[in-house]
Amino acid sequence: MAKTKRRSVLKLAGGAAAASMGGMAAILATGRMPAFAQQRTVHWLKWVDFVPASDTLLRREMLPEAEKALGVKINLETVNGNDLQPRVTAGIQSGAGPDLIMAFNNQTYLYANSVVDLTEIAEAVGKEQGGMYKYARAVCSDGKMFMGMPWAVIGGMIAYRKSWFEEAGATKFPETWEQYREVGKKLKAKGRPIGQTLGHTFGDAPGFTYPYLWSWGGMEVDPSGKVIMNSKETLESVKFMQGFWKDAHDEGGLAWDDTNNNRAFLSQTISATLNGASIYIETLRKPDQYKTEKGAPMHTDILHSPLPKGPAGQFGFHLLQSHMLMKYSKNQAPAKEFLKWIHTEKNFEKWFVSQKGFATPCTEKWEGHKVWTDDPVMAPFKVAARLGQAPGHAGPPNAKAAESLSKYIVTDMYAKAVQGMPAEDAVKWADGELKKIYV
Repeated sequence: MAKTKRRSVLKLAGGAAAASMGGMAAILATGRMPAFAQQRTVHWLKWVDFVPASDTLLRREMLPEAEKALGVKINLETVNGNDLQPRVTAGIQSGAGPDLIMAFNNQTYLYANSVVDLTEIAEAVGKEQGGMYKYARAVCSDGKMFMGMPWAVIGGMIAYRKSWFEEAGATKFPETWEQYREVGKKLKAKGRPIGQTLGHTFGDAPGFTYPYLWSWGGMEVDPSGKVIMNSKETLESVKFMQGFWKDAHDEGGLAWDDTNNNRAFLSQTISATLNGASIYIETLRKPDQYKTEKGAPMHTDILHSPLPKGPAGQFGFHLLQSHMLMKYSKNQAPAKEFLKWIHTEKNFEKWFVSQKGFATPCTEKWEGHKVWTDDPVMAPFKVAARLGQAPGHAGPPNAKAAESLSKYIVTDMYAKAVQGMPAEDAVKWADGELKKIYV
C-alpha cells in the first residue's frame, strides 16, 4: 500500500515537473515573461511644482502615457524643494531610495560618485533640440560625465506692482541698486516694502544674494579657486545691504522660505520680490480671487524685471533643475527609458506649455516657442537659461562651490550683517568659512 502510494506521488510529481517544463518552454517560445515578472517600476522624486497644473498633468496624462508606451510603472513622489537633498543623502547612506531624484543647481557635483552617467541621453537631447545651454552643461557635467539630466531653469526675476511703483515715482523698474533703494524707501513708508528672504531656502535666497554679490564685483573665489571673498567690493556690497534692508525691506522676511514671499505678494503686503513667474501665473489662474485694492485683476498690475545693476554689472543666478539616476537603483534601464521618453520633444512640450513660462528648457530650440509671445509679461524669462551664471564664479561650479551653496555662506553673510553684525566681521566670517571648503 505504501509502495503504491509512493509510486502515485512520484508519478504526480513527474507529471507536474513535465507540465512545468512544458510551461517554461511555452514562455521561452513566446519570448515573454508572465505578467507579474514583466512589471518594471521607476520611483521618481521631484519638488512640488509651483505651477500645480504641471504636476496634475504629469499624474493624469503624461505618466499614464509613459507607462503604456514603456511598460514601466512610474511612481511620482513630490516634496518641498528643501527636502530633496536630505532624501538624496538618506538614499546613498542606506543604499535604497528613489531611482530618479531632482537636483538643484550644482548639487550634482556633490553626488558624482553616487550617480549614473547620463551623457548619452543628454548629448542626444542637446543635438536634437538646438544645442544645450552652456549654463546647463556647466552645472550638470564635469566634462567627463553628465551627473544629472538637465530638466529646466526656473528664471528668477523681480515681480513688482506696476501701479505702486508709478505712485512712488518709478515709471519703469529701477536700473541700479541705488535707484531701487530710493524707490523702495518710498514704498516702505507707504506700508508697501520690498519682500526678500535671506533664509536657508533653495531658490529665492541664493537667487538674490549671489547676483547681488557679483554685481558689486565680489566673488567667492578667483578662476584658480583661491578664496577672495574678503575684498573691498564684497565689503561695499554688505555695507550697502545693511542700509538697503532697513530702508526698503520687510524686515520680517529674513527667514522666509520660497513660499512666504508668494503669499506676502498675493496678500498685497509687499510691492516687489525676487521670484519665478509663479506669482503672476497664480493670479492668472485665479483672477477673481486675486484683485488689486481698486478691484482690478491683480495680474494686470504685475510686471517682471531682472535684478538691478551694480558697479560691476548686472547678473542673474537662476535655479537649474536636473534629474540624477542613482547608482543604488535596481531600475536603471527603465529609468533611462523614461528619461528618453519624457525629453522627446513632443512629450516635453506638453509639460513645458503647462508651465506657461515658469520653467525654461535647457536647450536653445525652445526660445522660439510661441509661449513667449502669447504673453508679453513672461518675455523676460525666455533667456534665463542663456544668461544664468553658476555659483562658484569666477571658479568652476564644482563640489566645493556646491558645498558653499548648500551651507548658505553667501546668504548668511548678508543675513548676519542686516541683523547687526559689523560688515567687516560678516565678510571675514564668510571668507573663513569658504577657506574651510577650498583647502
